[in-house]
Amino acid sequence: MIPIPVVVCVLGGWCAVYLADTLLKSSSSLKASYEDWLLTYGLSISPFHMRWQTALFNRQFYSWGRWKPKFLYLWFSVGMVFGIVAMFGSVILLGKTLMQTLTQMLTEAPRAQNDRMLQVVVPGVNLPVSQLTYFFSAILISGVIHEVGHGVAAIREQVRFNGFGIFIFIVYPGAFVDLFTTHLQLISPVQQLRIFCAGVWHNFVLGVASFMVLFLLPAILFPFYYTGVGALVTEVAEDSPANGPRGLFVGDLVTNLQDCPVYNVEDWNSCLGDISEKSQVGYCVSAATLQQLSFPTRVYRRLDGSVECCNNSSLTDICFSYSNKLDSHLFACLPARKVIEASKVCRTNMDCQKDFVPSFCVTPSLENQTRLIRVKHPPHIDMLYVGHPMHLQYTVSLSSFVPRQNFLSIDLPVVIETFCKYLISLSGALAVINAVPCFALDGQWILNSFLEATLSSLIVEKQNRELVGFLILLAGSALLAANVALGLWMVTAR
Repeated sequence: MIPIPVVVCVLGGWCAVYLADTLLKSSSSLKASYEDWLLTYGLSISPFHMRWQTALFNRQFYSWGRWKPKFLYLWFSVGMVFGIVAMFGSVILLGKTLMQTLTQMLTEAPRAQNDRMLQVVVPGVNLPVSQLTYFFSAILISGVIHEVGHGVAAIREQVRFNGFGIFIFIVYPGAFVDLFTTHLQLISPVQQLRIFCAGVWHNFVLGVASFMVLFLLPAILFPFYYTGVGALVTEVAEDSPANGPRGLFVGDLVTNLQDCPVYNVEDWNSCLGDISEKSQVGYCVSAATLQQLSFPTRVYRRLDGSVECCNNSSLTDICFSYSNKLDSHLFACLPARKVIEASKVCRTNMDCQKDFVPSFCVTPSLENQTRLIRVKHPPHIDMLYVGHPMHLQYTVSLSSFVPRQNFLSIDLPVVIETFCKYLISLSGALAVINAVPCFALDGQWILNSFLEATLSSLIVEKQNRELVGFLILLAGSALLAANVALGLWMVTAR
């Protein structure tokens, strides 16, 4: 469910704004001056919607629209082709997403949600509060680039440009351009397509540019940061199991998880995924050491069927299981650090046979999904973590970039990486959603112009072409509405 404080703040804020707007407009002494002030600054207010429009950037838009006409013609012609392909592709993608959502609802498979290519994002629900700055900044930039595409293409096609503006709808920011409608209606359908497809085309280009920056980031930051030596800890949550005197600290460089080498953040995530999916590894301990460290204990079974043989209050000892030639189910309570330090990782006793020294592969006897993980972060002593591997992944933030100098920020590469990822995701999503043949979106105008350009010789009557377009728009709107409604239900109600 959406957190109640978030709902209260959003509703309360908009109620206060709308109430103030209503009171000022109904006041006989303030109405005229207030409306003049709104008109002067290009402001307009309605329930859950506020927008600002200006002509300050008109000269800049006209400068862009008249720059290298032949190049812009080719640029927006390629964008027109992309926009038409995106219109059909968005319908296929939304159909696939809807089927995935319905399958997840029927099978009750929560993990399937991460496999969907499109997901509804609700701040404070499935978007962490710490990521809101990235989220809203990426949405605003994607919206501005989208509208710049429309504006420049319109000027290129000799359509009058009236102004540019920014709006806020509920909590989501966006942008828009004001074009002279009569001019739009007078130009050819192909010219219209260049204008209407320019927005999704620019969103696609922004996503590709962000991906290139993300891909080339190690090379871009090479003079200041080096990579491939480990994963640098940038933050450890207060409630993280890795937080403690023998845990991880900001600035630590993680080089290994068990016997899995870690050269970057991707390796960290991959190693934790493998550890989570595979069974717990064991450690080679000689028979003499095992006899020396173990002591008699009472063995009992937990509710999940696993065996415990140590005192529950012990913070240093762990129950280990092993086998010998006579018995395949032996247990010993051993001091974890003494057993694990300088020990070879193993799966069976055969992995431990070396130099004819009798040795056993002892495996921690832990609850299901719980793992004992040795985390190497030299020069510090190894951290021994007991718990679910994903808890470690979610509560420790890392970076693949290690500063070459102490005065360089360890957070800068993470900020750039995260922002690029948000730009790729949100600019791509904006391109997909706007390309859908749906009422009030770019897809509506792309579809209408496309039908006029392709079906005018097949369907002579304009009313019949409009009917075909209306039916397609109705189906596209229903498809988008179903995805949004079910996506919201999956995120907030389950």
